[in-house]
Amino acid sequence: MDAIDLRLVELLRANARLSYAELARQVGLSAPAVHERVGKLESGGVIRAYRAEVEPEAIGLAVTALIGIVEDSTADTDEVLEALRQMPEIESCYFMAGVESFLLKARVTTIAELERLILRLNRTPGVASTRTGIALSTKWENRPQPGAPPAG
Repeated sequence: MDAIDLRLVELLRANARLSYAELARQVGLSAPAVHERVGKLESGGVIRAYRAEVEPEAIGLAVTALIGIVEDSTADTDEVLEALRQMPEIESCYFMAGVESFLLKARVTTIAELERLILRLNRTPGVASTRTGIALSTKWENRPQPGAPPAG
């Protein structure tokens, strides 16, 4: 990736609805050249998806929880991950260094639904224990970061 690719990624992270013409104007290339570059970024896995960022509470997801998972000593990590993937309430899953193997971000409608999710997690084969924190509010998330300078 060169500086133009990084700038395209930065622009699309800030607003994925920018037209190729607008992207081209901002990076100093033609729209067809930008279209080709964006296509390569997509096919190369740099750009993984385009999606709408919504206000969770507006769609009924009023409770955000961060849940740490400790695997038991006999856990098959791939099986635990597959079980976690099947739970639509889990928005993000991070593999961690330390005591907890995974840190999950979950969104649910109510505390009762969170309780049911935690019970399902604790019954999942390979999960020894969980530790849950409930977010009182979200100040920001998914903030686009500036791209790193090109290597070399």
